[in-house]
Amino acid sequence: MTATPDIDASALWSDIEALAGITDPDRPWTRRSFSRLFLEGRDWLRAAFEAEGLSVRIDPAGNLIGRIEGRELPERVVMTGSHSDTVPDGGRFDGIGGVLAGLAAIRAMRAAGYQPRHSLELVDFLAEEPSEWGLSCVGSRGMAGALGARELALTGPGGETLADAIDRIGGDVARLDEARRDDLAAYVELHIEQGMVLEREQVPVGVVSGIAGVVRLKLAFAGEAGHAGTTLMSLRQDASLALARFQLAMRDAAIAAAAAGEGHFVATIGVVDILPGGANVVPGRAEIIIDMRAESSTLMTRQVALFRQLAEAAAAAEGCRLDAFTQISNVAPAACAPALREMIAVSAAERQMASRELASGAGHDAVFLSQIAPAAMIFVPSKGGLSHCPEEWTSPEEMAAGARCLLDTLLKADAA
Repeated sequence: MTATPDIDASALWSDIEALAGITDPDRPWTRRSFSRLFLEGRDWLRAAFEAEGLSVRIDPAGNLIGRIEGRELPERVVMTGSHSDTVPDGGRFDGIGGVLAGLAAIRAMRAAGYQPRHSLELVDFLAEEPSEWGLSCVGSRGMAGALGARELALTGPGGETLADAIDRIGGDVARLDEARRDDLAAYVELHIEQGMVLEREQVPVGVVSGIAGVVRLKLAFAGEAGHAGTTLMSLRQDASLALARFQLAMRDAAIAAAAAGEGHFVATIGVVDILPGGANVVPGRAEIIIDMRAESSTLMTRQVALFRQLAEAAAAAEGCRLDAFTQISNVAPAACAPALREMIAVSAAERQMASRELASGAGHDAVFLSQIAPAAMIFVPSKGGLSHCPEEWTSPEEMAAGARCLLDTLLKADAA
């Protein structure tokens, strides 16, 4: 090594701006997975990877992978990356920042003449965001062996199956088993926080302790529909009021759980259907979907049971009944590897940057990578906590600081 590796902040920002420019001009910043613009973005990434000396391929699960062979342990891989697809009307940094920070780290290594011990891989994972096929983290699922026949049979626009869509963008589902990895020594992903903690505390580096698991529940409160003008208030069995009682009780229980010291916990009711839905009809049924996120599986299990009790009590208080309480999905929490978390914290300190641990309430490709390798994440601040919207913003200085922490963490992981 001829010099100390450091990030070219100007080149990193130019890359972010260049990839951001590949968007639906009427809906910036939109580059949906499997779309023409997504493939155009991938062509740009391939050229950028190759310009930094990486050999580039698309694996059978549709992940774009750039690789530098290791000098001592080529069979073991230190991996970084994220995703280049966006939600509709999304931002320029979610996922993209992680891919391009990884590229900036490799650029810094090459400029300093650094020859890695392990092989290094930089990955643009396929379809981290929920796609038109109704599934998120498609590529990382494939890498972890969690992309099965049920998922591959999902249909999207025009009836195209997910399997056919993966093949269309360069994957090869017939060889999907070859996408599974057992050679990873470490995986480190940089990502914008998508929250307000780092900005409010003026901390440039977040060391992610774990990625919250997600459970979604479907509940239905059943009462009795009636005429809004003739059904006396004292005789009503209003399902919407049972729901209202439950919403407030759930909120209070979620606040208590979050304050109990067992890690991150949030609960949200984002889907509500009041039936029959007439302005002059007492609601006879209320259906909701709850999104619950917890850093601890034990806490999640306890809260699911508590929410059922609260729902039954709310229904009884309004003369209604709890007609359904169904778990419709469950993704387990993923703890970040302690050794990698320590490397991130030390790397920040060595650059005189403050850091703090925090959980991720959002899902990431690192969830699935943690199933097959030691994995960790670095967060950088998000202005106003905004994400998945055009206003999503992380400054050039904040991106460069995070990229420097990523660079140093990758160097430590390579030396381990």
